[in-house]
Amino acid sequence: MMVFSWKHGRLDKITTNHNKSQQFSCEHRKEYSNDKNREFRILILSNPALMKNLNALLAFLFIITSSCLQAQDISTRSKKLEAEASVSLNSNGIAYIPAFSLDKPAITGSFSLHKGRFSYDPQLSYGLDLKPWIVDNWFHYRIVDRPSFEFKAGAVISAFFSEYETENEAVLRAQKYLALEFAGKYKFNPTSSLSFTYLLDRGQDPGTLSGHFFNLQADKSDMSLGKRGLLSASLQVFYINYTGKEDGLFAAAYVSSSLRDIPFAIFAQAIQALWSNIDPFPPLKWNVGIAYTL
Repeated sequence: MMVFSWKHGRLDKITTNHNKSQQFSCEHRKEYSNDKNREFRILILSNPALMKNLNALLAFLFIITSSCLQAQDISTRSKKLEAEASVSLNSNGIAYIPAFSLDKPAITGSFSLHKGRFSYDPQLSYGLDLKPWIVDNWFHYRIVDRPSFEFKAGAVISAFFSEYETENEAVLRAQKYLALEFAGKYKFNPTSSLSFTYLLDRGQDPGTLSGHFFNLQADKSDMSLGKRGLLSASLQVFYINYTGKEDGLFAAAYVSSSLRDIPFAIFAQAIQALWSNIDPFPPLKWNVGIAYTL
């Protein structure tokens, strides 16, 4: 508080004792507040569980904030529901995890329904006898969606079907799996990219496998072959670490060829183990096939 007095023909500003008392009180509160802040910081640093929760909260807030910023940046993406589909027939049903291979001709249908950042991407695989092999129900969300880089998270509910013999008949058994996926892709240009994938896989039934899948993949598409031909290729190196002796480092290659403006393509793919503790050691597996894209 300030008061004024008229002295010797001029107006003087006088600081009263009340103002001094108030200043002292403010300084005292400031020191008290600093002491409390120091005590609070010491309490946090001395409590690992609290620190872990705070770090998790900060990471969650960072992801949400980043997603919101990305949503503002990518405003031109179509908000309409879009659909894609393809069907392929191959000579040998092979899988990244050897235990899941069909090892005979198979038909696979892949579908995608996407709107904005969300997509539903089921995949259905059957033998030529129309017995189910693998059924995947994928749900994806693109966290980062830029022209040169995208990062998405996904979850899948899947079933792997295997057949075993009893004394009287053959029984088709379904094993349920749940998995989480995190995948990123960097695009050097519209036809070249490098991607990585991590999959946390959990079997839900007795006797099922659980583990981790790591994949690094390079893709090159739309390479010209003459006037109308197109060639696409990809190379992969992936590592699997599953329960039991189901671990290994593998290399895979995929090549497809098509003609411009024709929805059919022919393809070939192969998987070769570089190192594995699977017994017997996984042999080279390959197939050829034809695909139709709607």
